[in-house]
Parts: sequence; C-alpha cells; structure tokens
Amino acid sequence: MAPTHDALALLDAAADLADAPLLGIAEALRTALAPYVRCSALVIFTEDCTGRPQKKAGAENIISRVSLDELDAIRSALPDLAPRRTTELIAGEPRPVLAARSTTNALLVLTDPAPAAGWRDEEAMPAVVRLWHLAAVRIRDKVAEAAPSYLRESRAASAERSRLTAELTDQHSTTLETVLAALRSPHQPDESARRAATDIAAAALVRLRASADRAASLLEEPVARAFERLQAELRPLERFSGISLQFVEPPADGRALPGEVAHAARAIVRALVLAMVEQDEVRRIRIQWDCDGTNLLIDLRDDGQGSLCPAHDGMRRIEQRVQALDGRLRMEAMPGWGADVFVSLPLDAPKPPSREAAEWGLGEREEQVLQLLEGGLRNRAIAAELGVSENTVKFHLRNLFRKLGVGSRAEAIAVAAEARQSGARA
Repeated sequence: MAPTHDALALLDAAADLADAPLLGIAEALRTALAPYVRCSALVIFTEDCTGRPQKKAGAENIISRVSLDELDAIRSALPDLAPRRTTELIAGEPRPVLAARSTTNALLVLTDPAPAAGWRDEEAMPAVVRLWHLAAVRIRDKVAEAAPSYLRESRAASAERSRLTAELTDQHSTTLETVLAALRSPHQPDESARRAATDIAAAALVRLRASADRAASLLEEPVARAFERLQAELRPLERFSGISLQFVEPPADGRALPGEVAHAARAIVRALVLAMVEQDEVRRIRIQWDCDGTNLLIDLRDDGQGSLCPAHDGMRRIEQRVQALDGRLRMEAMPGWGADVFVSLPLDAPKPPSREAAEWGLGEREEQVLQLLEGGLRNRAIAAELGVSENTVKFHLRNLFRKLGVGSRAEAIAVAAEARQSGARA
C-alpha cells in the first residue's frame, strides 16, 4: 500500500530536520512540528553543546529570558521519556508547557502548546515524539562532526560563560553573605523577622551556588566519566564487527576535561577506530587515554598490516578536528606491525600572542616555530614537536623570516632575543 499524504509529509519533515544546520535546528524542529502542535516558543536544552546548551526559536520575550536553572528543574521532574503537559516556570513566569526528554538526555520544551488544526493531542504525539528524538540524535551527531570553526567558537563561548558565571557567583555570594551577617546581628529587634529573612537569604544562597555547580558541569566533564561514555559508544561496534577493543582507562583523579575537549576527543577516537577497522586483518585495537595535567593524551594502536596512512580517507578530517583545538596528531605505521596514532589535545585555550608576536604580526603557529627555533631545534625536531611535516615548518619559517626582516635562523633568534630584552627593560 502506498504511503498516505500524512506519512509522506512526516518523512519530508524528518528529511529537512536531518539536513538542518546545528545553529538552525531549533527553528527547523519548530517548523517540522507545526503541522501537529502549535507553540509560542521552542527551547532545547542539551549538554552535547557546551558552548550553546540552549537551542531556541519563537517568541523573543520567552527565548531571551529562559534560564538553565528553569530548564534543569523541568528535566529533573520528568520521570521518563514520555512527553508531559504541565505548568512550569519559564522565562520568569508560570506557563503551560509540553516537555519531553530524549535518549541523549536532551530536553524539549514547547510553551503554550496546542494541537494543530485537524489533530487531537493523542494523535499528534507519536509524530512529535519521533521528530524530537530525531532532532536530539542529530544534535549529538552534528556536534561530533562539527567543523573546526564551530569547535573554536564553542570553546570561546564556554570560556566566556565560565567567566561570567564566576563573576556573578562572587558578586551575589558576597551580597547574600553580608545580608546574612546583618540579619543575624543581636542588635536586630525583630527576632522573628530576622529568622525568616535569614532562612530566605540562606535558601537563595544555596540556589545560587547550585546554579554555579550546574553551569560548571556543562563546562567540564571528569576524564573518567568521559572515557566511560566513549566505551559505551564503541561497545556496539565491538559486538557487531568482531573487533576486540581493549580500553586502558585514564587515572580516575585526572583533571576534568573542558566540555568541547571531551566531545571532540570521543569523536576523534570513534573516527580513528572506524578508519582502523576498514583495514584488512585488523582484529584488535587498543585505546588509551591519559592526562598530564595540561593535555589529554590519546593513543590508539591496531594489530593490522600497517597500511593506515595520513592520506587515508577521513584522516585529513580527523587532523582538522585535532588542529581546531590546537592539538597535535602523530602516526606511526610499520608494515606487518600495525599502526599507532598519538593525539594530544590541550585542556586550556591558547594564550594570547606575546607583545613581540603582535608587533610583528605573527600567527600562532609562527610564534610557536620561533619559540622552538630559539630553543635550538632543527626543522625535523620542530615538525615532530608540532605534529606537522618538515615542508610545513619550512613554510612557516619563510613567513617568519619575512615578517622579522631577516634572512637566516641565527638572525631570527637574535632579533627575537633583542626584542624580549628591550621589552624587559621597558
């Protein structure tokens, strides 16, 4: 029997949703849901996007004021994945909402929901649930496949939100603690009023600190938990491919990973595992994570014939993801002995360029090459340190010499040393 018009419309909506860009997925979902349910605003809360945990579309007076606290409270109250109609505090006001969680633990909230014309609520919900779960999975997948520019933007947004959260926490904590001290003073005549005010202020302080903790949980993920999520994601591949995956866990007390590093690391490992599996005669892959306090260190080794190479399909995209987080990738492959891939991802955003580098107009990579040059390293050692080819090092050196107005390595080192000495005297 041929599909009905409604079924074809649902398939078209699902296709449009699957193709929607990450930053436009909330609007795409609202459009897809419009034939089934109307709403004044649509809000998605997802921990997969550390830079933008909210995806929003609809009424500006709602989407501009909704808070993570409100969304977290709604999600915590949902007992399962079934959609639920209720009244919740959204954008500072009680509103009727339709809320639902997904298998990825993302949250969907529709404000002022009402069935679209021609639909009863119980008839529309199956389509709504299916489209929502598709959107949630696509968000997770799109973050894993995101372009380097999105990763850089996400890291910048995370850092800015962390700074603002810390400032607000300090500001309001100081204010509330001062209020508590004043209200607890023995000179206050109205004891009952003081007690009530103290209780209110103490509760507000607890909520504020809990809010800061929730914001921090979006920004960071314990390294052991991030590795556990990676294992869970790769288990189906192990079951169905016949490949044995050996996991060497990181220290449980290792430094927490910034959210975008944790997500990117899992995506990089998944892509590397798939590239290794495509080789002939691979039966075992060893996956190890470690943390040296400043970098997440990833090591993958297979037992194949050593045919994996940088020109392999997908390896270029993997390297781009690594470079987007200022990381390094190095690969060693020996015929008959397998391939070994090392990835290092820094846990902190890159530091701003030095005064001298800014004056000379040096790019970040050129400044790194200059520092290694001053350390006495030759081209091959610089290439190994930066995880690039010797030809790339030569390219950066040519640009470096041109910007410094020199013609040799010795001159470049001398000019840099003189500039730093002048800066120190100033």
